Amino acid sequence: MKIRGKSVLVSGANRGIGRAFVDALLERGASTVFAGARSASNADALRAIDARVVPLHIDVTDRASIARAVERVEGLDLLINNAGSLVGYSLLESTREAVESDFAVNFWGALDLTKACLPKLEESRGAVLNMLTLVSMASMAAIGGYSASKAAAWSMTQALRKELGDRGITMFAAYPGAVDTDMIRSFEMDKTPPEVVAKNALDAVEAGTLDCFPDPMAQQAGAAWLKNPRDLEAMFANM
Repeated sequence: MKIRGKSVLVSGANRGIGRAFVDALLERGASTVFAGARSASNADALRAIDARVVPLHIDVTDRASIARAVERVEGLDLLINNAGSLVGYSLLESTREAVESDFAVNFWGALDLTKACLPKLEESRGAVLNMLTLVSMASMAAIGGYSASKAAAWSMTQALRKELGDRGITMFAAYPGAVDTDMIRSFEMDKTPPEVVAKNALDAVEAGTLDCFPDPMAQQAGAAWLKNPRDLEAMFANM
């Protein structure tokens, strides 16, 4: 899929990787970028970026909010499920509500938004890009709740790859490592700029590469996982 001339919806578009996606899509010539944000004020702030940006108020944990937003999308070629939540840390110390909050965004939010966009994506024979993470593949105990929600999203991605494929829709996934965003700003580790992650993820979509490791940490860890999944589990156990 080439981005030029395409209509794209990005959830969680007001900051971090989501905002980097908006800029990268515009640079590649997207015809329309539907930029979703959880708060109405953040969505409205996206309006000034470019005339091709259509701000959408989308709370992915609220199916009514999703439905209202998708009604405003006349045509859609690519959905980028980028909205994310990191509330659940240690599984033993986090509350059930905190872990459920991560599942509400990272699993149910991505699934519900994909289902709402399905008729438009079927019409265009378009694509979905799920922004996952290395901890989809191996958990970090310090963020065990978040890791579990992303592992569920990875499993969901694999299931949808078959189901969407039967409907002519391609499912892509990206597995970044540590990215320099507000979500993990307090974590002491090397981080990749979100602009690099967005660029490399879109390069993968345009090349037809279904699974993308879009930064140096991801490439190293992805190679370890492909060699032996337990190697990645052991690597993350000490982080």
